[in-house]
Amino acid sequence: MEIKDFAYIIETEKKFDEAVVSVLKEVESRGWTLFNVYDIKERLAVKGFEQEQLKIIEICSGKYANSFLNGNRLISLCMPCKINVLEENGKVKIVGMKPTIISEFFKEVKKEEAEEVEKIIKEIINNSK
Repeated sequence: MEIKDFAYIIETEKKFDEAVVSVLKEVESRGWTLFNVYDIKERLAVKGFEQEQLKIIEICSGKYANSFLNGNRLISLCMPCKINVLEENGKVKIVGMKPTIISEFFKEVKKEEAEEVEKIIKEIINNSK
């Protein structure tokens, strides 16, 4: 398995904070729930470690979450969906896990439904670029 099999990655010309705000606005415009935003650089700095910018944005669609959990509650290990904004070698990237990978581990998840979620995640990322 390669990274492209489970992660959708795009590069943006936006500054880091602009990209984060773009993702948040796009998530809101879709009616999805924002659970939390983790500032990994800040949290590790408190412990004395240096990292480039990295924010993990947790999002959820109640419709899909409910359906997936009804199939197998252990799917909660893969929830909520995450979109990360990171800086790497001076470039800002927006990254999301491809939900279709879940259907490979949990047969209760219909591939078509996972594809619907993946399409939305990709649209959020692309529109945030």
